[in-house]
Amino acid sequence: MRWDNGPAHFRAYAFLVPSHEDHSEPADRSQRTLKSRRLARSRMTQPLATVSSVSQPAESTFAAAQVAAGDVSVRFGDLLAVERASLAVGAGEFVALVGPSGCGKSTLLSAIAGLVDPAEGDIWILGQPETNRLGRTALMPQRDALLPWRTVLDNAILGVEVAGGDRCAARERARDLLPRFGLDGFGDSYPGELSGGMRQRAAFLRTVLTDRETLLLDEPFGALDALTRRSMQEWLLGLWEELGRTILMVTHDVEEALLLADRVAVMTARPGRVKLVERVDLPRPRHSDMIADPAFVTQKSRLLAALRDEVAPMLGGIR
Repeated sequence: MRWDNGPAHFRAYAFLVPSHEDHSEPADRSQRTLKSRRLARSRMTQPLATVSSVSQPAESTFAAAQVAAGDVSVRFGDLLAVERASLAVGAGEFVALVGPSGCGKSTLLSAIAGLVDPAEGDIWILGQPETNRLGRTALMPQRDALLPWRTVLDNAILGVEVAGGDRCAARERARDLLPRFGLDGFGDSYPGELSGGMRQRAAFLRTVLTDRETLLLDEPFGALDALTRRSMQEWLLGLWEELGRTILMVTHDVEEALLLADRVAVMTARPGRVKLVERVDLPRPRHSDMIADPAFVTQKSRLLAALRDEVAPMLGGIR
């Protein structure tokens, strides 16, 4: 098949490869009520804290998490990309990860997904430290990675197909989901015929169809214009509430992080560490008008100050 065109090409789509072990999630996700999701988030949420007073999560926190990184360091040769980063994400929680460019945000996401191995520390999944992580979570990379010779439907089922699943059943399921993903009538279209927002929704559909409980989103809206990005943010909020999945999302946009997430984690400049984790106390459901709310503005200022402290040394002290 054309997507399997040699080892180098296949590695580019390794994020789609499901685990061959049985790590089944509960069959009926609707049983997770809003009350239980809030309880899970409250167990995982650290109180508001200053940069200097944030402590590392205890091992008991990792054991209660859906996914977690415990004192994780990642090296690429002599380059230390991530240094002793710790972060725990509860079941049904939405956590945003922000930090300066090149600080290791995407690297930490790749370590959780199993695409790279930590030099030190552990990745925890469902309360257990795991070394065989590939396919335990679903990763949506920065670029949509849609194959140009495949239609929207055929791109959406790629993960199922790689796993050896039922192609026809996957196509039917994907077709049923097209309207919810804003792609009704475009199932037989090719990526080159889609707008940027539609391509991202197609990539997100591919991610959801892997049926992983935890979704790792790497700057999913970074390449979109401001209006499309805002529309996609509100769409994602509605979809997250509907699906009840756990989400860890990398973003450079502090407003986006506050609008979407239950908590926002800030990383230092490289080598990246998690220096601050702040709870977002805005009520749900969220909407874009909240960016003018005084509480939103206050938290945004605090997070931006934490980021400026990291960026300033990289710019020769300019603030």
